[in-house]
Amino acid sequence: MRKFLFYLSFAFWLGFFSVHAQDSISVAKLDTLTTKELPLKPGRQVNFNTTEGTWISVDVSPDGNKIVFDMMGDLYQIPVSGGKAERITSGMAYDVHPRYSPDGKSLVFISDKNGADNVWIMDLESKEMEAISEDKNQNFFSADWSPDGDYIVAARGRRNIKLHLYHKRGGGGAKLVEEPKDLKMIDPAFSPDGKTIYYSRRTGGWNYNAQFPQYQIGTYDMEKSEVATITGRYGSAFTPTPSPDGKWLVYGSRFESQTGLVIRNLDTGNEEWLAYPIQRDEQESIATLGVLPAMSFTPDSKNLIVFYGGKLHNIDIAQKSAKEIPFEVDLKLDLGPEVLFDYPIEDNETEQVTQIRDAVPSPDGSKLAFTALNRLYIMDFPEGTPKRLTKNDFTESHPAWSPDGNSIAFVSWEGDGGHIYSVGANGRNLKKLTNTKAVYSNPAWSYKHDRIVFTRGSAYEYTSGSRIDGTPGREDLAWIPSEGGDLTFIEKSKGRIYPHFTKIDDRIYLSDDDKLISIRWDGTDEKTLLSVKGITPFGSSDARPHMLPEINISEADDKASKPSEIRISPDGKTAIAKINNDIYTMVVPRFGQTAKISLASIDKASFPANQLTEIGGEFPAWGSDSRKVHWSLGATHFVYDLELAQVHNDSIEKLKKKRKEEEKSKNGDEKAEKDKDDKDELESFKATEYKVDLSYKKDIPQGVALIKGGRIISMKGDEIIENGDILIENNRIVAVGDSGSLDVPNNAKVIDATGKTIVPGFVDTHAHMWPSWQVQKNEAWMYGANLAYGVTTTRDPQTSTTDVLTYSDMVDAGMIAGPRIYSTGPGVGYWAYNLKDKEHAKRVLKQYSEYYDTKTIKMYLTGNRQMRQWIIMAAKELELMPTTEGGLDFKLNMTQLIDGYPGHEHSLPIYPIYKDVLNTAAEAKMAVTPTLLVSYGGPWAEEFYYATEEPYKDKKLQNFTPYEELAQKSRRRKAWFMPEEHVFSKHAEMMNQLIEKGGLVGVGSHGQLQGLGYHWELWSLQSGGMDEHRALKAATILGAESLGLDGDLGSIESGKLADLVILDKNPLENIRHTNTVRYVVMNGRIYDASNLDEIHPKPRQAPKANWKMERPENLPGIEK
Repeated sequence: MRKFLFYLSFAFWLGFFSVHAQDSISVAKLDTLTTKELPLKPGRQVNFNTTEGTWISVDVSPDGNKIVFDMMGDLYQIPVSGGKAERITSGMAYDVHPRYSPDGKSLVFISDKNGADNVWIMDLESKEMEAISEDKNQNFFSADWSPDGDYIVAARGRRNIKLHLYHKRGGGGAKLVEEPKDLKMIDPAFSPDGKTIYYSRRTGGWNYNAQFPQYQIGTYDMEKSEVATITGRYGSAFTPTPSPDGKWLVYGSRFESQTGLVIRNLDTGNEEWLAYPIQRDEQESIATLGVLPAMSFTPDSKNLIVFYGGKLHNIDIAQKSAKEIPFEVDLKLDLGPEVLFDYPIEDNETEQVTQIRDAVPSPDGSKLAFTALNRLYIMDFPEGTPKRLTKNDFTESHPAWSPDGNSIAFVSWEGDGGHIYSVGANGRNLKKLTNTKAVYSNPAWSYKHDRIVFTRGSAYEYTSGSRIDGTPGREDLAWIPSEGGDLTFIEKSKGRIYPHFTKIDDRIYLSDDDKLISIRWDGTDEKTLLSVKGITPFGSSDARPHMLPEINISEADDKASKPSEIRISPDGKTAIAKINNDIYTMVVPRFGQTAKISLASIDKASFPANQLTEIGGEFPAWGSDSRKVHWSLGATHFVYDLELAQVHNDSIEKLKKKRKEEEKSKNGDEKAEKDKDDKDELESFKATEYKVDLSYKKDIPQGVALIKGGRIISMKGDEIIENGDILIENNRIVAVGDSGSLDVPNNAKVIDATGKTIVPGFVDTHAHMWPSWQVQKNEAWMYGANLAYGVTTTRDPQTSTTDVLTYSDMVDAGMIAGPRIYSTGPGVGYWAYNLKDKEHAKRVLKQYSEYYDTKTIKMYLTGNRQMRQWIIMAAKELELMPTTEGGLDFKLNMTQLIDGYPGHEHSLPIYPIYKDVLNTAAEAKMAVTPTLLVSYGGPWAEEFYYATEEPYKDKKLQNFTPYEELAQKSRRRKAWFMPEEHVFSKHAEMMNQLIEKGGLVGVGSHGQLQGLGYHWELWSLQSGGMDEHRALKAATILGAESLGLDGDLGSIESGKLADLVILDKNPLENIRHTNTVRYVVMNGRIYDASNLDEIHPKPRQAPKANWKMERPENLPGIEK
């Protein structure tokens, strides 16, 4: 056995560690624990034999006779010469990165057996297992033994991972390095003398479009607790692997566009290449399984066992030669149940609105004002019929009642600017109150003065589309007389929003990040009343940057959730806060200081507080009497009576106290029966729900059209009709056949498609379009751009806000031209939750199934494995089809595949992918949308197109894209890469192989360049060796199937919806011909794709695009 020479103070280290020998878990006990901590029961099983694998970490036993490795979350052993693999772990848990103990009797590995990543030890003889760490909210990347076998070093953390030292018998362990906070330390490996830990180090979690180097080899001195960097290669240096004799250090590095192994002589410092090329490294993503798969020297230090090319290899160090180590695995994987549903599209004449927004009660509580479909409504509350208050044809938002209840103020958006209006509660006396166009928001009526306070911003920015986040400007805080007139500027808002008032003083209250503040009318004397924070979620808060541009990420000091808004009650005694889409109340103490209130644990808050929502809530508002809190979800309005709630809660406390006293005198059977009888009595107080009954007429065109004489690529199998006709009645296809073979009515509009090619409407399964939020618009340029480029169905798998629900209704109602708008709503996890159990997950998901009717959800990196299993179990029960965020995390991706999630967004960050993953994904029917324009694990594909195309000069793109948007994206780019540096065609290879095996693949443009970006994504997908017809399948029928919509969309067949693209050129000859769209047919309406003028059934020009701006021409200036 190798001696462990720890030259450090053992007295210091032993103070950190406590012994937990009793924690050892037998195999029999483990089944019970797994059932409890990993609650998902397998519903399917995948079985196949393989002699290759993906990203396999290996280790050699100390006697040199065996190799242990991981594959698809199970651990296997084979003889060092190769052979049939013996599986040594199994089940739903994901076990990775095994390392033999120095005596060869145990393994250390990373597993989520107890619901979250932890370090585990297995006794190889008894198969007993022990969890060395007991975390529920941390990630573990890998672990390694100290040479004496007493200690384990592990890479642990949430974003910027640090090294932690554990004793093999348990204890809390110790973090070896605290600073700098943005230092990431992974791939730890002890030197054979125990004095040094080698590791891969970098600054920050990762970078998109990464520039090299990313990693270098670091060392941690076990005597001095000092770190150092010992490499400086351009191609980075990572996954250090020392030899047992202390002479060699092997590590990975990139040379040009491929990865190799470098060997360093630790005595002389000389280095040379040992193997090249090998497995592509993962230095351009999170690398949760290491920057390279773990490798291992043989005990004599003469050979290196390493994985690449899907196989295991034995490299002779002296000869620099390699031979394959053959292995064979009978892969048997338990998978979660199938969660696939069909969502038929009905041709109903009317449809209920999906969302009401900004609902506010009148001062006497008898009426409710709100907006729906971007128009202002009022109703007698709660049983009245909603009625429009005006006949305006522009946006009406943010209603606010006058203190006397006679009038309602609201803001408008009228294409090129907006105003504040007031209107009587009876619909009379509509009046414009402001004199200057701007984007106005959140008006509030003062109780003390005839004044209305509001925030406002630049009309130009909001018109031109230059605000990337889609929200209205809130640069200024100002007021106007309630009868209208000149504006009085108070001061710059500086992020302070939602102005409102109390009845007890004459100050303006504002929500400012996590604080509730107040100021005087002149902007002075700012006072902070409250500082509020919520739970600290695990998972999603670390991952939101996946939605953002390239950024170097570091961990926040305080991960607690912050309120999106705080509002004080009219009587000044209580405040409501919306945090993570839940609504809370808290007492507002006034004692000359800022009250700091944490709502992470309500019963421990510094002042009385309560969580009002069970399933979430939006648009919180106070009733005028400060007794009731209002909010909405979808088209349902909720009212929570605080006084009744207090009475209810007091009665519960009394009942609990009584029960506690009675329990002392009851036997077990009596107590169980009593608990059952009293269950309803102990339920918490719930808000009252009111469904708002408001419907709109769906836009279903009336008329008959014949598209005649085109090549029809129907996607009905491999069918291609070289000269065919398509007959459309209203919004459905009624017949398809050879040209001249159909029975055509005399009144049919004939579209000559001679020489053209017709394909089903394109389906974008990952379409971030994000039109303006909060103060919405009656036009959405990104919808028009996508429609003009042939995209007729979209699914946004992360909308950040719920504005999309109203926009989708407006498209269905014919108020905005665009594709079909499907979405998941905000990702489950983007609204951060710490899920407690499956029932909690069901309550969260009810937002989507019952109130938003999204049909699909996105599980957005939510919590640990246990929580993610609760979500898919709840989704199945609620008939929601979930997709998942890739998150640059291959380990996470594989656990989601095993748990049965039917969708995956973004490319897998590693390459290549082999049979183990491909077969499993295909058989599981996990639909993968790789979004290659934002490739994971390498440069974004969009950079290739910006470097090789000239999108700024594309006249069609200019016609459908605001100047500010197009110029920002295409005139000056931050990155350039040699063609061979790009990874998208490599990822596309996997997509081609997946379809070959019967899997599902979608095309998702990620909103990178609206319209044309879809074609870039499709071309990228085809670049991996996919033939043109298969690529078109991914763009149409496979995409529709992945969304549960293939019963009505995705192919050109009788009975399906008339969504078609008519192309001037044949994409089967060249996939780039998809960008020759002549006409687009959406729901039976036929548009000229160059300008979206309607051709059928009602010929008319497209509405004026208010966002278009004139070029600065014919003006004074330098003569050209």
